[in-house]
Amino acid sequence: MSQDLEKGYEHETQYQSRTADQAVVSPQLSSIEIGICGAVAGMVSRFVASPLDVVKIRLQLQPGRPISPLSLRHQSIHVAKKYNGMFHAIKLIVREEGIRGLWNGNLSAEYLYLSYGAVQFLTYQQMQNLFKRIDSNQNGNYGINKTLQPFLSGAICGSTATIVTYPFDLLRTRFAAQRENRVYLGLRHAVQQIYAQEGYSGFYRGVTASVAQIIPYMGLMFGNYEFLKKSFRKLEDKHIWFHNLRGVEDLLSGAISGIISKAGVFPLDLVRKILQVQGPNRTNYFVSNVPLYSSSIFICIRQILRNDGILGLYKGLTPALIKSAPVSAVTFFVYGYTKRLLESLHSLEDT
Repeated sequence: MSQDLEKGYEHETQYQSRTADQAVVSPQLSSIEIGICGAVAGMVSRFVASPLDVVKIRLQLQPGRPISPLSLRHQSIHVAKKYNGMFHAIKLIVREEGIRGLWNGNLSAEYLYLSYGAVQFLTYQQMQNLFKRIDSNQNGNYGINKTLQPFLSGAICGSTATIVTYPFDLLRTRFAAQRENRVYLGLRHAVQQIYAQEGYSGFYRGVTASVAQIIPYMGLMFGNYEFLKKSFRKLEDKHIWFHNLRGVEDLLSGAISGIISKAGVFPLDLVRKILQVQGPNRTNYFVSNVPLYSSSIFICIRQILRNDGILGLYKGLTPALIKSAPVSAVTFFVYGYTKRLLESLHSLEDT
């Protein structure tokens, strides 16, 4: 019996040490506390993201081929374009709607990012804990590859958070796409209108494209983040990197991970936004000629390629990449800071 206890203790010790090696997981914090860390991170990052998010959404929804040296030759003269690039869009939005126009839909987006961050990080911790327990029970013989674990955990937590919070994402997109003559006067009015005109399914327009996009996106995000954090640990061990610069590491790792993951899945993000504004008010947004697209992901992609060319799948890429770096950096920085703060409070209670 004593041998069984020792063996069990060994497995638990190995499990805790492997868990401590993870950049996101915390063995000291409960699921609720991890959810709080994620909610705070999501709320702060959203406020930073809003202006570029509004610009990105409007460029994505605007019909016509993007302005590019590679596509000028094929530019259709029949499509009226309101925004000629990121900076022109910012200037025009501020001129027509005031500075507050850059925060259109921010209330629904705050609800989205707060709830999304909580569900995302909570699910990620649960998945990582599950993988560690599988490794411990199987003595590492039949466990899932450790390099794949953050990718799989990120994919599952991203898809879970997307499905749970999707109505907020749809509302955020529609608010950001509004012009001066608003389709929706507020959050409550938007919910009532969508339900009356489109039913419950209206709140989940484009959800398939969203899940298809978020699985590789969050997989790449968390996979790269964990890899970069481990790389900093190795550099620190070799005295190449400074000790106790966790905040800087979070910022750098988050920014790089955000750029890589966003660039990798951007066409699916564009399809998601296009499908979210389909419906009876499709022609009442900032441009009145938003095309009608099929609800099928593959048919929608074919329509974009036919109408706008291959670069049409990358409309809004510049503000998306500029946005993804600071937003991901802020998300992981605030999450890491909040997590370390709660861990230090636990340490004080134990002394």
